[in-house]
Amino acid sequence: MRQIVLDTETTGLEPEQGHRIIEIGCVELVNRRKTGRTFHRYLQPDREVDWGALQVHGITNDFLAQQPRFAEIADELIEFLKGAELIIHNAAFDVAFLDAELQRLAGPIRSVRELCTITDTLSLARQMHPGQRNSLDALCKRYGIDNSHRELHGALLDAQILCDVYLAMTGGQAALILGEESEVSLESTAEPVAASVRTVGPLRVVRATEEERRAHEHILSLIDKASGGKTLWRRLETESAPESTVSEPATA
Repeated sequence: MRQIVLDTETTGLEPEQGHRIIEIGCVELVNRRKTGRTFHRYLQPDREVDWGALQVHGITNDFLAQQPRFAEIADELIEFLKGAELIIHNAAFDVAFLDAELQRLAGPIRSVRELCTITDTLSLARQMHPGQRNSLDALCKRYGIDNSHRELHGALLDAQILCDVYLAMTGGQAALILGEESEVSLESTAEPVAASVRTVGPLRVVRATEEERRAHEHILSLIDKASGGKTLWRRLETESAPESTVSEPATA
């Protein structure tokens, strides 16, 4: 599975008013792991950057005057994106600008969706955290992603931060990998383990609280999203529950 985390910076907010892309940043994931491949270009927009946008990203007109135009890097960008799943925060904004740039070209491709599928992490975050702030900064704080080096917006920097946020939101990519240097000999270090003694009497069952039930459902939803609906727990619940009842999670 190949995914591209993408972000753009622009001259303003509305492509319909002639605003243009001035920076594109992309980070590649394959099977949810960073490959080290990126795509990063600054672009000459053939118009001035709005003052408000300049306060956000700090990219000046003088700097952009020396950069290539979108048409000059379009083939390289299309080749990098083609066939991937795009991961974008507030995808409607970036896709509208990319489509506007593609429509200025002479080639047959006129929309990003002809090249890729799209996942909007803002929509995903709103489903997972309804009623909460779901900006990229807010998600960094929620998931413990360090963005202290982000004084101004930048397409590649924001794509790298969003990559970490997305992996955390959808289950992360944590894996236990033991190299030769970290292997431990069980024969040399194992100690006898005393068998636990169960107290005589009925087993005490503590039912989950409503907060614990919500947390349980939240984790299952994350697993569903990451596995394409293949959550084993849900399948076992469906198979084991009587037709008229639904099993209740419990802690013991």
